[in-house]
Amino acid sequence: MSKKSLALLFFLGLAILAVGLVLPNWMSYLLTIAMGKGLVVLGLVLLMRAGLVSFGQGLYYCVGAYVAGMLTQFAEVTDVLLILLASIGVSVAIAAIIGLLLCRYREIFFAMFSMAFSMILYGLLVRNQVLGSTDGFNVANPSLLGWAPGPEAASDLVLAVAVFLVFSLGILAWRYLKSLSGYAGEAVRENEIRLEYLGGSVFKIVYVKYIIAAGLAAIGGTVTALVSGHVDPEMAYWTTSGEFVFIALMGGTAHVAAPIIAAVLFEALRTYAFAVAPYTWQMILGFALLAIILFMPSGLWSLVERFQTKKARKTT
Repeated sequence: MSKKSLALLFFLGLAILAVGLVLPNWMSYLLTIAMGKGLVVLGLVLLMRAGLVSFGQGLYYCVGAYVAGMLTQFAEVTDVLLILLASIGVSVAIAAIIGLLLCRYREIFFAMFSMAFSMILYGLLVRNQVLGSTDGFNVANPSLLGWAPGPEAASDLVLAVAVFLVFSLGILAWRYLKSLSGYAGEAVRENEIRLEYLGGSVFKIVYVKYIIAAGLAAIGGTVTALVSGHVDPEMAYWTTSGEFVFIALMGGTAHVAAPIIAAVLFEALRTYAFAVAPYTWQMILGFALLAIILFMPSGLWSLVERFQTKKARKTT
């Protein structure tokens, strides 16, 4: 990525942060939630480019959120940097163990096994009275390097952290996908046997991607917990993981920006659908996904690719 592109992304991040700070509180809240979920979907996209669809990213999303909640409520640790490091560390440790089993499976078996582990966590949390059972518990306001803002400023702090994470991790993910390890994922999807024949370790490639996806999901869960001020077992329920798959299909897997844009559009669409049809809003989401699959099977990012193709034809 050129210096010019990095500078453009830097100013774009500042512009999004400035817009988020002047938006009404409910809109900046939705924007922060969308960016948190976008990071989870970014990890899911890394797996999908290797031909794997996980219905269990809610596991690490929930782990990241609960680590944030437990640190603020039970250990009185509110520094957002320490919370993020702890959330990533716990999630990566869990993924390193579960991945030893999961990364040996493919297709529907991988999807179902990943969902099973997520539902196990859901069952454990529902029965845990100390962690609030089905109601969950509240998360204290975060601080940064000794600065403890009030409730409204705390939301702005999480928004700023989310913008920084989206752009920095998005750049890292883009560079990863352009590296040999990134391209190896597509080789896994196309022909595992040929990749093994050429000397590549399919298990190692998938294992690394699974751990990266777990870390991104934990960051997304931490952002969601800190901005919403509450965590509950629904974050590990299979419908939450299905929501991440929905957003991934909506955006497509062609670019790292696609899951972030799709997450923002998904939150806007869900809010609008709930406002106009509070009892049948899921039906509106279903029709939206059906339309995308029928007319844009590669996701919304295919619109950008079509525009770029037309522009290239005009210049030649």
